[in-house]
Amino acid sequence: MADTVVVTTDDLEPAVRLRAGFQAMGFQVELLTAGETIADVPGEPVLLVLTGGLRERRARALIAEAAGPGHVPILGLLESTEATNRERCRELGVSECVAKPIDVDETVLVGRRLVERERLREITGIVGDTPEMEEVLERVVQIAPTDTTVLIQGESGTGKELVARGLHALSRRRLRPFIAVNVAALPDTLLESELFGHEKGAFTGADARRKGFFELAHTGTLFLDEIAEMPLATQTKLLRVLEEREFRRVGGEESIRVDVRVVAATNRGLAEHVAGGAFRRDLYHRLNVLRIELPPLRERRGDVPALVESFVREFSQQHDRPFMGIDPQAMQILVEYDWPGNVRELRNLVESMVVLAPGRTIRPEDIPADVRFGRGRSLLPVLAPRPASVVTRDAAGPEIEFVLQTLFNLKMDVDDLRHEWDRFRQRQEHRLSLPAPAALPVEAPPLEPEEDAVVYRPGMTMQEMERAAIEAALREANGNRRRAAEMLGIGERTLYRKLKEYGTLV
Repeated sequence: MADTVVVTTDDLEPAVRLRAGFQAMGFQVELLTAGETIADVPGEPVLLVLTGGLRERRARALIAEAAGPGHVPILGLLESTEATNRERCRELGVSECVAKPIDVDETVLVGRRLVERERLREITGIVGDTPEMEEVLERVVQIAPTDTTVLIQGESGTGKELVARGLHALSRRRLRPFIAVNVAALPDTLLESELFGHEKGAFTGADARRKGFFELAHTGTLFLDEIAEMPLATQTKLLRVLEEREFRRVGGEESIRVDVRVVAATNRGLAEHVAGGAFRRDLYHRLNVLRIELPPLRERRGDVPALVESFVREFSQQHDRPFMGIDPQAMQILVEYDWPGNVRELRNLVESMVVLAPGRTIRPEDIPADVRFGRGRSLLPVLAPRPASVVTRDAAGPEIEFVLQTLFNLKMDVDDLRHEWDRFRQRQEHRLSLPAPAALPVEAPPLEPEEDAVVYRPGMTMQEMERAAIEAALREANGNRRRAAEMLGIGERTLYRKLKEYGTLV
């Protein structure tokens, strides 16, 4: 049965147009007339579109109903005189807003992304509606349909594997295998065999041919966690697989072709590993095509109550233990704690509270002392420990260590800058030839523009200037259209229309 989109008929003209638009996208559409509620709609609605005033009594009742059990995302249509920024939408209790008069294609696209975002939460169990997590979910929805390699970076316990599973679940490979491999958990001597397989007799104990993870994940997704721990020799072979889509088993001579999407993850800064020689630069750039940064829990404290509620519900059912709730002061302690172990640490604490619940509401004194008194002084994880090859125990002292590490970081920065400059020069070669700039005084030599600077050249039209500004904003926002629109000071709807005009909409 097709997913059902519910559209109110308070404003009939856009309601009828949206019905046709959503139906063209494969959705089933139900028009909600006056007096009807979401419960009256057959099936399971996946989206509610409010076409009338969002402050009216009927709209408020529908918003409250959608926020209840079986949470349904809401898309609201605002009058053109009202602001449509995210803060305004949250105040009204809706997920996204679009200003009238609407562009049907754009509105349907926004609605579909809301549906996919909610489906992503259901599939993966990701909890969070802070702006930081909304951005992560939006990024996953944008990236998932492609086959491009993805690098996920985030501290331990932030949910990197959940995001990887979400990328797979929303991709065309969702019905094919998803294989997760923790690189750090495999000995160096076995890692190559586990990834690429081996032939019979390839080494002592190889009694039969064995397929590796790449073969097992054929047509699916391979998730390589803790990629920074991979030995250099194996990195070389991984690079070949990513570039050539083929490999040889250990001890084998036959090349095997595979169709695998690779998603890599690390809780350490790969750039620092590259600078220290512990990670191949070419592999780093090959993995870092699309990147998702997961924020630590201390940077999205607003999600803590929702996470606690979700974990309480999970463990109360799992252990068959009633839970009386958490005192507001105790919850505030949990919100203010820095959570160096991130969501994993919070999850473990909630499980212990459910199992050891005293038969009453949890109070501040029931929370472990290291959490209760650890606010503001929690240990922040070190993302990039110093490679052993950089500084040894025989170093002349902390001053030398600091200088060496600074030099390595500086080299990395210069190399990255050179790489970005080369990309800029290549783009410039495709642009219209420009007349030579007027001579400048000797005391004021011409300056080279920065990569994302928008510079007027003689002969440029306003349309070309506008397009250059939009392209620069999208690069700065890593393709996030909402952020780019905010940087440009225009609405997301306007940005979407401009992208279609310029033929750059994917």
